[in-house]
Amino acid sequence: MKSMTSTTTLMCNNAPLTNYFPSADNPWDGQKVIHLYRRAGFGATPAIKDNALTKTPGQVVNAIIQEAIDTPPEPAPEWANWSIQDFRDNGTNVIGTRSAWSSKLHERLNKRGNLHDRLVVFWSNHIVASLDVYWQPPYMYEYLNLLQKHAIGNFKDMVREIGLSSAMLTFLNGFQNRKGSPNENYARELYELFTLGVDNGYTQEDIVETARAFTGWNDKSNHFGFIKFNPSKFDDGEKTIFGRTGNWGYDDVIDILFEEREQQIAKFICKKLYQYFVSPTVSEGIVQKLADIFVANNFEIAPVLKRLFKSQHFFDDAARSVIIKSPADLLLFLYREMDLKFNDENIIRGRDIRTSFEQNGQAILKHISVEGWATDRAWIDSSSILNRWFGLEGALSHAYRYDKEQFKTFINRVVLGGSPSNDVEFVTKSILDFFFTNKLTIDDMAFQDALVAFKDTVPEQYFKDGSWNTNWDEARLQMYRLMQHIVKIPEFQLK
Repeated sequence: MKSMTSTTTLMCNNAPLTNYFPSADNPWDGQKVIHLYRRAGFGATPAIKDNALTKTPGQVVNAIIQEAIDTPPEPAPEWANWSIQDFRDNGTNVIGTRSAWSSKLHERLNKRGNLHDRLVVFWSNHIVASLDVYWQPPYMYEYLNLLQKHAIGNFKDMVREIGLSSAMLTFLNGFQNRKGSPNENYARELYELFTLGVDNGYTQEDIVETARAFTGWNDKSNHFGFIKFNPSKFDDGEKTIFGRTGNWGYDDVIDILFEEREQQIAKFICKKLYQYFVSPTVSEGIVQKLADIFVANNFEIAPVLKRLFKSQHFFDDAARSVIIKSPADLLLFLYREMDLKFNDENIIRGRDIRTSFEQNGQAILKHISVEGWATDRAWIDSSSILNRWFGLEGALSHAYRYDKEQFKTFINRVVLGGSPSNDVEFVTKSILDFFFTNKLTIDDMAFQDALVAFKDTVPEQYFKDGSWNTNWDEARLQMYRLMQHIVKIPEFQLK
């Protein structure tokens, strides 16, 4: 097997941030639609893809952004404000409640999988508060609710509110941070990981003084109670932060941070957005332009993403097939893009999706460290690649056993647009083009290997005399066998 190094990784993306407009040489086609929805969501169903092709790229991006803006947070569960005694009185299992709510999040990723959902996952890996540390279900709901509320809203507001969530106050020791006994954990991570980046525009003295300003959030009424501010535990002395001196408290620090370090924040966040949505290899010029948009819009997230997703830079060949799929990408893209159906709903229920993600290192809301998942190349090693293959093969096997016809339908309706074909090379190429959104990804050797896999169960004479076509019942098994081959192509791990 050849190594997983797409030819696109060697290309430099010099395309500008100006709008992409289709042309004869650079058309708005199925590959670009799939590329957009793989980055700005968790894949496009056949219906979404077909609808997008009837609109302009700008219209599609506008709709994606607006849908994300209009997506509300999950309604509060009945236990959102329960104390530990409430759980006991209602006979509700705490661990079971956590598990069920987490499964619901994963099921939502599969059934809707839009930009809002994508951003919730992104921000959960940026402003990390691990469930395994704070563990109370009401804290879990509060934290997730804030991620959903601000996912495509205002970054400054998100930072301000999540920092005072009981999940974060527990996870990074804010609850232990009090007058006369400051704890620097949250102050340090606020600058180092959440807003500025390592050693970028702050000093150790800024951290010390910020920790003092963050004191006082130390009271709660019961074991599951939300953490409240106690003025008697607040350090009300003068602090000097980023050169400004005063009796600063929590809100003061957030305001000072975004006023004094707006350029550093904007560039740090836009670089992370670029690496997540475009490429691990950063174009500093594009990042700076995005940062300028971020600052000009008072740290609103939507204008940055709208400009990025509409750009020539985003749709350039060099931006496609250059990011290694996360476990979520790998599984959900397959389900949604092939529109797979299963006889056992458990296979696509949130619980089973959650288990698959966790087995492959992407335990959403349960990060092993405040730094989050390493992502990209860190997703794959000699062990995890086997788990990824087995998971995909298992999903395909379940779907095939349930409904073989859906594999033939996929060829004729989704790939060929309703026009069956007897040209086996054309069909094979069309299938590969569907899954690999950069035409340079699959070379002639890879194409020939796929062609052999697709033709394997049909005698060669039927292809030569033209009697074979994609309406044959045998096409069901052919597509299944080809998919078993495709998911093991190294470049299938890329998006």
